[in-house]
Amino acid sequence: MIRVTGVKLPIDSEICDLKPALAKKLRVGEQELLDYQVFRQSIDARKPGMIYYVYTVDIRLANEARVLKKLRNAQDISETPRMAYHYVKAGREKFVHRPVIVGAGPAGLFAGLILGQMGYRPLLLERGGDVDSRVAAVQKFWETGELDPECNVQFGEGGAGTFSDGKLTTLIRDLRCRKVLEEMVEAGAPEEIIYSYRPHIGTDKLRAVVKNLRGKIISLGGEVRFGSKVTGLIIENGQIAGVVINGREQLDTAVLVLALGHSARDTFEALVEQGIEITPKSFSIGVRIEHQQEMVNRVQYKQFAGHPNLGAADYKLAYHAAGGRSAYTFCMCPGGVVVAAASEKGCLVTNGMSEYARDAVNANSALLVGVNPDDFPGGHPLAGVEFQRNWERKAFELGGGDYSAPAQLVSDFLADRPSAGLGAVMPSYKKAVRLAELKHCLPAYVVDTLRVAIPELDKKLSGFARPDALLTGVETRSSSPVRIIRNENFETTRIKGLYPAGEGAGYAGGIISAAVDGIRVAEAIAQKYAPLS
Repeated sequence: MIRVTGVKLPIDSEICDLKPALAKKLRVGEQELLDYQVFRQSIDARKPGMIYYVYTVDIRLANEARVLKKLRNAQDISETPRMAYHYVKAGREKFVHRPVIVGAGPAGLFAGLILGQMGYRPLLLERGGDVDSRVAAVQKFWETGELDPECNVQFGEGGAGTFSDGKLTTLIRDLRCRKVLEEMVEAGAPEEIIYSYRPHIGTDKLRAVVKNLRGKIISLGGEVRFGSKVTGLIIENGQIAGVVINGREQLDTAVLVLALGHSARDTFEALVEQGIEITPKSFSIGVRIEHQQEMVNRVQYKQFAGHPNLGAADYKLAYHAAGGRSAYTFCMCPGGVVVAAASEKGCLVTNGMSEYARDAVNANSALLVGVNPDDFPGGHPLAGVEFQRNWERKAFELGGGDYSAPAQLVSDFLADRPSAGLGAVMPSYKKAVRLAELKHCLPAYVVDTLRVAIPELDKKLSGFARPDALLTGVETRSSSPVRIIRNENFETTRIKGLYPAGEGAGYAGGIISAAVDGIRVAEAIAQKYAPLS
């Protein structure tokens, strides 16, 4: 196929309008276009008064070689690179027991899917509940403040991403990314995630996708068990021999994938106690900032705001201080809500969530400052975990001790004064917010950095620092606070057969990158072992 980049169409156009535009670009008749597929669709809103769709398209022509030769000097026309996923060649070592995967987030699900597709019949163990029981537990927490430590926004089928915007953007360039997207579409995700420049599923649709991925793993001979928390490892002569489930059941296996997620603190503690090499790693801490979505649409899209083809506008901002700390927005949720995301009693954590339609009144985003191991107390492998807990407990107390979240107007935060009341931006956080000074639940250097950064970010997105924008604390789970060290074979350095994977292990930073890391780990296992007969 031939790949054509930079094809522009008006914002009022439809996909069907691509065909004549492509024929004109390639200088051929429309009848010579045998087939075409959109590889990427983005929006160009840089010029005032003009917004375009910009397409990259793969085309099958009647005479591709002739067209490529004729247009060989055109920089926006080339041969389409290979995109199909290819399974690795299976190894020969025999399994005595089937492989076990701990965690049913993106890394665990896609490790299980690949192993299932290659005939290894994996067993997935998830400490939390299935999607349906998990939704019920989370709704109960948001309404009553009654937290289930084993089934919540962090733990359960689909991982933490199940209660998010379902963003599928990633900075990694890997053919496995397309494999992940294609499997998600087959499982019920909207087809446009394959080509959208900022693909998202939304928490409502993602729940169904996760259930269908589980069903596919089971149809391939795999098994998924919920309410199955791994509380210990069985190690014999430097080799994994099994796991302990819920403190009582023992399960034999020589291959164990640790796809834990970034909040499995008790499991991290158990791993450290058993001698697994873990180090603290950098992550970020901060708040959620809320604006009215209509304001963001107007700033980003000008007179085109509200156009049905544009939807809710988003943003991605960063401030870099010379010789100091940086601040940036993360996990921006257009038309979304701020949610309670605690997994431990007495700790308060926020996150953002949007449904597929992104039609809620507010936009929200994490507003974060980076922290590193030098900021953590002591030199323990889990010092970053204790750093998180400290600020989460302070936020819990500042919010009144019932999982209400501390909140403050941007104008008052910048002026270092308490907020007397709310403005036009009404908080979306459930269960409730309590006005408080956020400096009491954040490190002083984070507060100082945010106070410098917010006015600077307003220069990039007018209205970002508007006085009645709302800050809600505290966000601490931007990524894992640890890295479980592994070697070039994806195994831990001290225990053979133990494969850390995904975000919780410190090797990913989102749904797609975590899923891709799960695939890499599955490939490493498959290259060593023969499929189960």
